[in-house]
Amino acid sequence: MMEKTTKRGTRTGFTTGANSAAAARAAAIGLASGTVPDTVDCTIPNGQAVTFTVNDGRCDGTSAHAMVIKFAGDDPDCTDGAHLTADLRLLPDQPGQVVLKGGFGVGTVTMPGLGLEVGGPAINPVPRRNIEENVRAVAGDLLKTAGIEVIISVPQGVAMAKKTHNARLGIIGGISILGTTGIVRPYSTAAYRASVVQGVEVAVAQGADTVVFTTGGRTEKFVMSELPHLPPAAFVQMGDFLRYALDTTVAQGIKHVVIGGMIGKLTKIAQGETITHANRAEVDTDLLADLAAELGVAQDVCDDIRANETARYAGERMEALGLKEAFHRALATKVVSTLTERYPGKFDLKVLVCDFEGQKIVEYP
Repeated sequence: MMEKTTKRGTRTGFTTGANSAAAARAAAIGLASGTVPDTVDCTIPNGQAVTFTVNDGRCDGTSAHAMVIKFAGDDPDCTDGAHLTADLRLLPDQPGQVVLKGGFGVGTVTMPGLGLEVGGPAINPVPRRNIEENVRAVAGDLLKTAGIEVIISVPQGVAMAKKTHNARLGIIGGISILGTTGIVRPYSTAAYRASVVQGVEVAVAQGADTVVFTTGGRTEKFVMSELPHLPPAAFVQMGDFLRYALDTTVAQGIKHVVIGGMIGKLTKIAQGETITHANRAEVDTDLLADLAAELGVAQDVCDDIRANETARYAGERMEALGLKEAFHRALATKVVSTLTERYPGKFDLKVLVCDFEGQKIVEYP
């Protein structure tokens, strides 16, 4: 259950993935025990145990149903209030297996570039693992003799998807099940912007001459492993608030800046966006196609990159051509030149690039 007495503007919520995992765990408890609980303690991807209220719990011995209502905190998220629903049934001929599927209101992937199987449900890798782990944690002996099918659905998902960019990304028929930590933080509020400013100020107060900005938990873990000599205070999750992060850096007189990121956010930074949230600006795939062309890539491949909606697609095409490192280095170079032009002589800048598993690709310079 989300605590709702916290001051508005600072309240965090839980991702569609975390809510789906909670619903699936509650339904799995129903399969194992005969009763779906009214509340469930679910382990979300960041390792935190969170108690969720469970609705519509029912089971009949071979199947179970549970639903959790998403609370997005103070993030203006179109999926706030979504009914993340899990329907589980036993699979007698597949012992030990947990089979995850998308039901009504969960989008279907129709185009490459998302790191998901074309034709499969738009359930991202971290939520997939988290859902399965929670089901396995409570299924007990059931999995010794049967498998469990888990169908995640969202009754309002089709309508909610119309407020997203899903269709342009090739996700048809519903929303995506997302979240790398399980927590939703209020990206657009003064409170979150203030936390970025405060992070830089704390780094200065701790005597840091270098500040490292990341867009989230996965990139922060990556850069921390790359820069173990820096104190924890030097690392600041800027989220989508690049402008506030760098303006504060200049105001505080910090001379060394590192930005850690993946291809999507780095592309937005390279193209000159200072607020990099998905709803604020589209990825400039023309920029990525031009970088590919500069590396001598064939025109038809560049045209495909230009026509696709995602930066990830460009990265996948470059990797297939053996140009993964060269391409990402070119992107990092563009990030440096864009920001140096905006903040001339204010700080030196290094860019560290990782893949979607948090593994290093390149750094520049």
